Amino acid sequence: MIRDKCGVFGIFGARNAGALTYLGLYSLQHRGQESCGIVSANGGGFHSRMGMGLVNEVFSSQQDIQSLRGLAAIGHNRYSTTGASSADNIQPLVINSSRGYIALGHNGNLTNYHLIKKDLEKKGSIFRTTSDTEVILHLLARSHKDKIDDALAEALGQVIGAYSLTLLTPRQLVAARDPAGVRPLALGKRRLAWVVASESCAFDIIGAKYVRDVEPGEIIVIDKNGVKSRHLPKKPHSYCIFEFIYFSRPDSRIFGGTNVDKVRRRLGRTLAKEHPVEADIIISVPDSSNTAALGYSEESHIPYDIGLIRNHYVGRTFIRPEQKIRDLDVKIKFNVVKGVVKNKRVVLVDDSLVRGTTSKKLVKMLRDAGAREVHLRLSSPPITNPCFYGIDMPTKKELIASHKSVEAIRRYLGADSIGYLSLDRMLQMPSLPKGESFCHACFSGQYPIKILDKSRNNHKNRC
Repeated sequence: MIRDKCGVFGIFGARNAGALTYLGLYSLQHRGQESCGIVSANGGGFHSRMGMGLVNEVFSSQQDIQSLRGLAAIGHNRYSTTGASSADNIQPLVINSSRGYIALGHNGNLTNYHLIKKDLEKKGSIFRTTSDTEVILHLLARSHKDKIDDALAEALGQVIGAYSLTLLTPRQLVAARDPAGVRPLALGKRRLAWVVASESCAFDIIGAKYVRDVEPGEIIVIDKNGVKSRHLPKKPHSYCIFEFIYFSRPDSRIFGGTNVDKVRRRLGRTLAKEHPVEADIIISVPDSSNTAALGYSEESHIPYDIGLIRNHYVGRTFIRPEQKIRDLDVKIKFNVVKGVVKNKRVVLVDDSLVRGTTSKKLVKMLRDAGAREVHLRLSSPPITNPCFYGIDMPTKKELIASHKSVEAIRRYLGADSIGYLSLDRMLQMPSLPKGESFCHACFSGQYPIKILDKSRNNHKNRC
C-alpha cells in the first residue's frame, strides 16, 4: 500500500492546551505512526515531549501530558518522506533563534529542499536533521522581518512544494498552507480557543467546531488579540485526490468542508457502474475501503458482508518503513470469515493497488477459505507514478501498474477479474468540491508543482 503522510494539530487559548493536543493527535494517528511530539507554550518558554512510536506509547502517563503547561500547543504525527526514520527528525522541530523560540510541524514535501539546504549550508547554516521541514526554520531565522507572518511569508516565498504548517512561538500560533492547497488544513473553534488540524475529525474529539479551511496560500496568526490572516500570491489549486480516496478519515471534512464519507461512497457507486460483475457478496479490505464497498453494494444491489477481519493492533501495513516489517504485517493483519465467503462469488473492494503484495495474499486467502470466484474492484485508477508532494509512494519501477497491463496484474494477483475506476469518471463525480482542481499526478503523471530533483525525492519524499 501507499505510505501515509503526517498530521498536524495546534490550539491557542485553552488552559489544557497540551492535553487537548494529545487528544487531537490521537484522532490523527492514521496520518503517521513512526513518531509524535507536542510542544506547548506558557508565554515565556516551551515545554515539550517527543518520541518514537504511537501517541499512547510516547505519552504513556498523566505526568507526560501534565508537563505540557501553557495556553497554546502544537502537535505532530510523523511518517518520514524526506529524512530518515529517527529521533532526530521527530516533529515539531524547535529552534532558539534571534527572534526567540519557534516550533514547527509540517505535513507535505518541499521539492526544492535540497537546493535550499545546499545554499544555506554555503552561508554557514548547520542542519541537525535530515527533514525538509528544517529549511523553513532556517529561512525564518535568517529573515530580517519583524513580524512572524512577514518572516514566514518571506520564507515560504522561497520554497516549492506542498505544505500545511503549524508554527508556535511563546505567544502566538501560526498556521499556513501552500498556495496550491495540496494538503488539507482546517480551522476550528472550541469555546474561546482557536484550533487548527489536518482533518476536522481532530476537532470532534475535543468538542471543537469546524469553522472553515485554512485557505490555499493563507497564513493565519492567532494570539491574545484574535485571528489575523494574510495570503501568499495566488496559484491554481491542486487538492490531493488521494485524501478522499484513502488518507483522510471518513468522518472528516476536507477541501472546503466536503464530507470524506460522501465522496468515498460515491467512488464505490461510480465503480459499480463502470465495472459491474455478477456476484453473491461484496466485501471490503478494512478499514479504508469500507465506505467505497458500501457504495458499490448500494449501486449493484449485491449484499455487503464482513468477509475480512482486521487486527487493529497491527497498524497500517504500508506505514512501516521497512519492507520486511510490512510483509510480516500483511500476514497477521487480516483473517477471512470463512462462513461468509465459502462457495460464494466474492467482489473484493479496495481503495488502491500499489505493489500488489497485499492484494495477492488476500485473493489467495479468500480462495483458500472456499470462495468460488474473487473479483477485485479498486476505487481509484492505476497508480503509475510516484508522488513528490507528501506521500511516500514507491519508486516508479515498484508500482505494479507502471509496467504491467491490467490483464497482467489480474494474472499476477490470481483474481477472476479486476476493475479500476477510471480517472475521468473519478474527477467528474458530483460529490467533489465544485470548481476545484485536483492533483492526480500519481495516476496521470501530470505534476502541478515543479519538481527539481526527482531522483532524490523518489526515495523518501515527505515531512
